[in-house]
Amino acid sequence: MLEKFKESVSFINSKTNVKPTIGIILGTGLGGLVKEINIIDEIPYEQIPNFPISTVESHSGKLIFGELGGKIVVAMQGRFHFYEGYDMKQVTFPVRVMKLLGIEALFVSNASGGVNPDFAVGEIMIQNDHINLFPAHPLIGKNIDELGPRFPDMSEPYDPRMIALAQEIAAEMNIKVSVGTYAGLTGPTLETPAEYVYVRNIGADAVGMSTVPEVIVARHMEIPCFAISIITDLGVPGKIKKVSVADVIEVASRQEPKMTAIMSELIARI
Repeated sequence: MLEKFKESVSFINSKTNVKPTIGIILGTGLGGLVKEINIIDEIPYEQIPNFPISTVESHSGKLIFGELGGKIVVAMQGRFHFYEGYDMKQVTFPVRVMKLLGIEALFVSNASGGVNPDFAVGEIMIQNDHINLFPAHPLIGKNIDELGPRFPDMSEPYDPRMIALAQEIAAEMNIKVSVGTYAGLTGPTLETPAEYVYVRNIGADAVGMSTVPEVIVARHMEIPCFAISIITDLGVPGKIKKVSVADVIEVASRQEPKMTAIMSELIARI
């Protein structure tokens, strides 16, 4: 696998001279951050050796290189999910590549369902922890010692300094944010009422189908992580409604400018 990572990196370096220090993964309906990037180069996923191809209609499929908040960034416009049929090593492949490109921090966004009864649709939640409920783990198999240890510590999956700074920025901008735990499930079905109750009972505030694998791999390589969720629907008893992907995208797109403002300023200040 290490040779595949290096092959992808070599190809990317042949297409751009940009050397990113920040990696960004954008979730469903949350691609607006790209508009804030001073784009220098774009590389479609299908051109990159060994890269998966995004199969979700709401996800574009390209790496974007440019400048944001005075930092050089690489953004994934469109991520990969376990439910698309990819294994965990494919899902997290781009994170490995971004590390070898030189990133020193990873920023992740997602749309998720809220199970905290205090949440409302449109809530912005900064993640301070996660629960891995995926049936597979991205680090299973032979460890690549050049990238990280066999048994990585996960006591700080999300960087406390960036969380605190993001809260300060949100307060300055008069944007209400919450902090909570994200549970990662496979999808592609949304959860049943009983599953929502289960996720809440084991300690989560929100539930989604991404983020956890990418963060695990990033932390394996000692990359500090920051993740933010937009609550697009509620899994709270008495508040559960039928939800379509269009509904998720509509809420995410409506709240996305606030998330973009927080993340852009956070990147500028770190």
